[in-house]
Amino acid sequence: MDKIAVLIPCYNESRTIGKVVRDFKKVLPEAVIYVYDNNSTDHTDDIAREAGAVVRYEHRQGKGNVIRRMFREVDAQCYVMTDGDDTYPAEAAPEMISQVLDRQADMVIGDRLSSTYFNENKRPFHNFGNSIVRKSINVLFKTDIRDIMTGYRAFSYQFVKSFPVLSRGFEIETEMSIHAVDKNMHIENVVVQYRDRPDGSQSKLNTYSDGFKVLCTIARLYRIYKPMAFFGMLSAVLFMLSVIFFIPVLVEYMNTGMVPNFPTLIVCGFVMLAAIQSWFSGMILQNIVQKNRQDFEMELQRINDSYNRLMSEKQETD
Repeated sequence: MDKIAVLIPCYNESRTIGKVVRDFKKVLPEAVIYVYDNNSTDHTDDIAREAGAVVRYEHRQGKGNVIRRMFREVDAQCYVMTDGDDTYPAEAAPEMISQVLDRQADMVIGDRLSSTYFNENKRPFHNFGNSIVRKSINVLFKTDIRDIMTGYRAFSYQFVKSFPVLSRGFEIETEMSIHAVDKNMHIENVVVQYRDRPDGSQSKLNTYSDGFKVLCTIARLYRIYKPMAFFGMLSAVLFMLSVIFFIPVLVEYMNTGMVPNFPTLIVCGFVMLAAIQSWFSGMILQNIVQKNRQDFEMELQRINDSYNRLMSEKQETD
């Protein structure tokens, strides 16, 4: 079991990966640096290996798939995850690690948006998208995470081994953030200086398609983690539609004793039934979510026992 593991998912980062590995080795000489290559074609893996990293591979394309592999294979007291594009400073890592090891934080956010991100990043739609995602999650989930989509984070053993990775692509950071909030994990924000990619290094993030996937992920996770709120809002909308279209029918009936618009009346009845069904669906799913949270707490206890066992084995080996 490593004390500190630096995890770097990479896809065609040959221009920067060597510097990133050397920077982290200089700042964290006691850390083991893992580079997980995701089908690179520019010898990223060879450069990382020469710089002193442990190189492993994930052949299913997508950042979420790489992180799933990393979290399964690496055991450490503290994990630092960063990108291989040299946009995050290695000098911020010790403070993030201290939050995990000394203050028992489960996830530490490397907050770019409170420092230089909006000046350094030359893609205006990325800036706008980050702001929208941050505001949406903080409002919907009632939290105060300052940078939802940052790739610079530190994690505890408990977080890594209890996080169910479902996303395959760049929406993985959003999923991490919402999971930590929903499971009442200890989250800290550490401001880091962001620098834009060097010339010749290309972002793998598509502003529009990946941005749309992130927004869909937020909606999906809100439905999963907050079913009463999600289906309650849907029920309220259906209820209001049913009432609005029913009122003219009712007024006509009160005035004439006749119902000339039977199709409208029938549709209103079905919409009202859908509203009632949505309400009760939310109630049932909310009870399931509550039970899942109870089971998760018991799972954390099992993970903690595993962590203590690994620590004892490490001490005996040392």
